[in-house]
Amino acid sequence: MYFIVYGLLYLLSLLPLRVLYIISDAVYALLYYIIGYRRMVVKNNLLIAFPEKTTAERRSIEKQFYKNFTDNFIETLKLLSGGSKFALKHFSADASIMQQQFDKGKRVQFHMGHHFNWEMGNIAMSSLTSFPMLMVYLPVQSKTFEKLMLKIRSSSGNHLMPATHLRQAMMPFRNTQYLLALIADQVPGDVSKAYWLNFFGKPTPFIRGPERGAVAGNLPVMFGEIFKIKRGHYILNYELCTEDPASLPKGELTRRYVRYLENAIREHPSMWLWSHRRWKREWKREYESLWIGEDSMPDQQTSN
Repeated sequence: MYFIVYGLLYLLSLLPLRVLYIISDAVYALLYYIIGYRRMVVKNNLLIAFPEKTTAERRSIEKQFYKNFTDNFIETLKLLSGGSKFALKHFSADASIMQQQFDKGKRVQFHMGHHFNWEMGNIAMSSLTSFPMLMVYLPVQSKTFEKLMLKIRSSSGNHLMPATHLRQAMMPFRNTQYLLALIADQVPGDVSKAYWLNFFGKPTPFIRGPERGAVAGNLPVMFGEIFKIKRGHYILNYELCTEDPASLPKGELTRRYVRYLENAIREHPSMWLWSHRRWKREWKREYESLWIGEDSMPDQQTSN
């Protein structure tokens, strides 16, 4: 099955990008107007995040999100045949801040969110930097889809690290420098072991793994976001959060990341993946010890 799917998608990826964007426009119309793919999820998420905006303003973000969503699929498909050459033509970044850390002999941990087009960004960054890039990914149930995505993600020499076996996967790199890239806004599998804090004003769990790994190795941590210059062209903005995460109070690195992520989304709201149910987990009083928010816990908020 994999070879059939791969062969068909590879042939499709050979089409000129302008033709693929026509397909993207058609898929957008199909998903948004006819199928209504996850429209209620997107609509509810936008209402949670932007209650101050008018219905028309949220509708505008919603439509642009779906356009970015289908473009993301088409551009990722194009990577099958275009690889690094295509990615570098459409994605730019200044890697000098990363290089400064490597010149000091450091390893670097890089936290991203689900900003379009993160797949293209991963491929481009591997070619823009002179050091090994380790990409953490979450295995999916469809083995055909997973194998296809692994092929795309490793096409520029990236080393892929399954989140479910991260410690074992990283063993061969324990004595080398690297850049460890993490999509750090995933919904935790077990929210009773997550950090909790307000995200767009609503109690939200965040995975602990990125902070735990950075503190254990005392790795310099950088936060990044992708935004679109024009259709098909992206740029990475990033900043150094800390060179010494082990010196930070527990939960502080996660707090900083969540604030960075929220600010990035507010600045470019249609660039984030609104179709996943980020607020599906409800806060419970039993999670009090997991609260790291700078503001009061939800129960205290409602009682005041």
